[in-house]
Amino acid sequence: MTASLLIPAAQYLRMSTERQQYSLQNQSIAVQCYSDAQGFEIVQTYSDAAKSGLVLANRPGLRQLLQDVVSGKCTYKAILVYDVSRWGRFQDSDEAAHYEFLCKSAGVPVHYCAETFANDATLGSLIMKALKRTMAAEFSRELGVKVLAGQERLARLGFKQGGMPGYGLRRMLISASGVPKQELASGERKSIATDRVILVPGPVHEVQCVRDIYKMLLSDKLSVHAITRNLIENHVEYIGDSKWTPHVVDSILTQPKYAGYHVFGGTSSKLCTPTVRLPKSKWILTPGAFEPIVDCATFLAAQQILHSRTINQSNEELLDRLRALLAFAGRLSPRLIEDFDGVPSPSTFVHRFGGLRRAYELIGYDRNFKFIDLRRRIQSLRDELLVQIEGMFPERVSIVRPGLKWSSRLRVNNGLIVSVLVARSVRPSKAVRWRIVPVLQECKFVMLLARLDEDNRSFLDFHVFPEVGRHTRFDISMSDPWLDRGKRLPDLGAFCEVIARMDADGVTTVQS
Repeated sequence: MTASLLIPAAQYLRMSTERQQYSLQNQSIAVQCYSDAQGFEIVQTYSDAAKSGLVLANRPGLRQLLQDVVSGKCTYKAILVYDVSRWGRFQDSDEAAHYEFLCKSAGVPVHYCAETFANDATLGSLIMKALKRTMAAEFSRELGVKVLAGQERLARLGFKQGGMPGYGLRRMLISASGVPKQELASGERKSIATDRVILVPGPVHEVQCVRDIYKMLLSDKLSVHAITRNLIENHVEYIGDSKWTPHVVDSILTQPKYAGYHVFGGTSSKLCTPTVRLPKSKWILTPGAFEPIVDCATFLAAQQILHSRTINQSNEELLDRLRALLAFAGRLSPRLIEDFDGVPSPSTFVHRFGGLRRAYELIGYDRNFKFIDLRRRIQSLRDELLVQIEGMFPERVSIVRPGLKWSSRLRVNNGLIVSVLVARSVRPSKAVRWRIVPVLQECKFVMLLARLDEDNRSFLDFHVFPEVGRHTRFDISMSDPWLDRGKRLPDLGAFCEVIARMDADGVTTVQS
């Protein structure tokens, strides 16, 4: 068939985890074979690398596809997908059908290339699709049950299932027979499935600091806020560039892992549903799982003191303290609550009322949470961008996580570190501007700047700079001369090419 007679089509590819390194390639080959046989020409590709098929919000590739199709901006006439499960494992099978219906209504039907039936709206194909969608959803449910059962079994054996170790502790990789292999640095993960991870005491000065915190509570009778001030005034370093807060101190004083216990199942978030706190009766508590930093008697004594300060107070009494602080300060914030003696820590209000927002509502304090919601949305978009770039260049780009989420960076060609900054739009005047907040530790890195649209809901454009060139916050206009220092990307597919060109021109520095 001549090229002029080929029907333009888009392909959608999705793999669930980073470990399925060949999944996208296999899907692409199968889709290409179907395309050749059926007279299609693939003109555009959408993909979601390492993305679960449960929730649309976490799949930028599929969301962009639907947006292009529904808006009528697409140039293709069909969508090619490997099979029904790659379209999605939505727990409500009607959701998958709805997204397919949107495409078909816009004149862009979906073709499932590896299925044994044709997606031709006949009774047989409709029944098969409904069955396949149900099976895809059930697969995720069954897999979730099996994974949870495996995690619970390992938790009962005292093996850590994930998460940060915490101040004063480190993660130790051990073999299946229990032989220590190496201490894992931040961001490192095990590579052998049979290996396990346990917690071990960290550096001597951190271990001693943890013990001093318990001593200040038990012997010196200091409050959590007073302990925090003591650590700050004595210039005790915390993790990385983070600072001591009452919440951090309270965490050290209340987490059983410091007494050698492993706790699993404190919260639950099955199949991307909202996280819920589980009652202690459902926790899996394994004593003696780790080498303790403080003995069990010391830990229990600390719990008794902490509980006596708030546990016997009713919800209304806690809210009265919050009202008193509001009357005194005229406003409320997590930091203000942490720093004010006589008011329980923010974690207490989270535990009692499900969050500070709910506590504020109960006392009639109307605080605008729009900025907090915006910050969370920007963080989510940034995380998706990092994963998208890594998925586009799996052999050349990797994500480096030296600490907190905001400090995640990209490593290109196993050496060059690229800082990723997301600039939100602001309106200090009638004209829209973009606010850039440099990360001090990354000012000399090559920088990928991603500007958001005016609603701060999707990316507007991308620029690459040899370095940010500034150390403090600043705003830029739509066509600001400052942008001329870098190179605008026509699309993310040019990311590695532009980085390589900068490196060849000698305007970048390799950082390890």
